[in-house]
Amino acid sequence: MLVLINEVVLRYVFNAPTIWAHETTIFLCGAAFVFGGLYCTARDRHIRVVLIYDSLSPSIRRAFDFVISVICALASAVFAWAAWLMVQRAAFRPDGSFRLERSGSAWDPVYPGLIKVFLLCVLTIMAIQFLVLAFNYARGRK
Repeated sequence: MLVLINEVVLRYVFNAPTIWAHETTIFLCGAAFVFGGLYCTARDRHIRVVLIYDSLSPSIRRAFDFVISVICALASAVFAWAAWLMVQRAAFRPDGSFRLERSGSAWDPVYPGLIKVFLLCVLTIMAIQFLVLAFNYARGRK
């Protein structure tokens, strides 16, 4: 928010816009979105269809939670693998040396490469977190 306020003041009050505000805002929003999914998973607060879920008995509810956690772990693992494929192209040159992908704008930050690396890390941790949740549901703990 401060980045946007700064940009508005600089652009309309001082007639001196920046070249970095738009890309920085997009990067920060993307990072918040990515980490928000991990936060919801860690707190076990992801979206459920409560119309059906609340009408189930506790044992069936726990079984549903287990199955859903396993499916989400598999989906997160597949998405992490796809993110790894993106990171390979965004973080490594064909000769194997490390170089993050850049935006190509006048400022040219490494934000596109960073967000892909963040996505890979978060999806990997999310897959592990769903497995932990599934293990806890299988043992009867919430």
